[in-house]
Amino acid sequence: MGIDFAPSERSRLGVEWEIACVDRRSGELSPAAPHLLPRLGGAASFPHVTNELLTNTVEVVSAPQFRVRDAVADLTRLVGRVSELAEPMGVDLISSGTHPFSQWFQQEVTPGKPRYDTLIDRTRWWGRQMMIWGVHVHVAVEDRRKVLPIIDGLLTYLPHFQALSASSPFWAGENTGYASNRALMFQQLPTAGLPPQFTEWQQYEDLVADLQHTGVIEELNELRWDIRPSPRWGTIEVRTFDGISTAGEIAAIAALTQCLVEHFSRELDAGREVPRMQPWFVRENKWRAARYGMEAIIIQNASGDELLVTKDLEELLPALAPVAEALDCVAELDKVHAIIDGGASYQRQLRVAAANNGSLKAVVSSLVRELREGRPD
Repeated sequence: MGIDFAPSERSRLGVEWEIACVDRRSGELSPAAPHLLPRLGGAASFPHVTNELLTNTVEVVSAPQFRVRDAVADLTRLVGRVSELAEPMGVDLISSGTHPFSQWFQQEVTPGKPRYDTLIDRTRWWGRQMMIWGVHVHVAVEDRRKVLPIIDGLLTYLPHFQALSASSPFWAGENTGYASNRALMFQQLPTAGLPPQFTEWQQYEDLVADLQHTGVIEELNELRWDIRPSPRWGTIEVRTFDGISTAGEIAAIAALTQCLVEHFSRELDAGREVPRMQPWFVRENKWRAARYGMEAIIIQNASGDELLVTKDLEELLPALAPVAEALDCVAELDKVHAIIDGGASYQRQLRVAAANNGSLKAVVSSLVRELREGRPD
């Protein structure tokens, strides 16, 4: 089968931000989305708000933008509108990879969506466990021939993405010992996790044809890989990120993603190869970042050199500065330093719990404040 890759304008980006609704008094997840969405209108154009797998979730989606700050402005405007409507319902908003203490079996699946029904029917217990939230960043690629090598290049930075956004240390009231429990939960779905590392587009087409023939998937979007081609939009979609609680951190991570895609695109334009790593190194890096977050010692390259992820980021950011200048996202990329210095969300959540005698309700309250104020608590 042939899979067309839509024409797109190079390095344009879009961001999807999953937001959880919580009860203001208890901090528990609230099934508020079906009540909020009709008041927000339809989702016929960008930017917009839509539903997700669970009734406790709304997803805000930016319009395609050339500048990170414009995409983030779309998101913050939409979140502000959702918050206004949620206020009289006694509902607050948070974004993190998992909820600190709510139970998965008390959550409702969004009704009237056949693809959600099919997912739950097929995956059963693991599908019902998907009480998780993330951020997805799309970056446009103008030439289909670039897509697979750029994805390989991005996979070498998957642990950096994972560590910076890690925000799920708790699960159902337990401290998991992981910076991103979400990363390992989500990959339990049969079509989620790391993507295959293809060298030819035909290999991707053949895989999709095989999976459709055997009934594993019906649509391309059922391949829920951490980084995937998005042929409908002409983009590469990075789905590695946990839910992110502040607009500033979304700006930082979106800028890092956009800059890396553009950097690799320039390397290909110059006739140079994009670095790639063995799949077993990529897999190990994902686990290390999920477990240790900002303290992960990651594998840097195919030779097996290793470095603390924050040190590797500090070396990477100056190298990306000319690209950030060209994309007009210097200020946004610089915010990565703030995450390194102030701690990722999982670190802040653990600090709040420790300062409040282990109270996970205090953690939810801090996540509410962070999203509302757009900065770390």
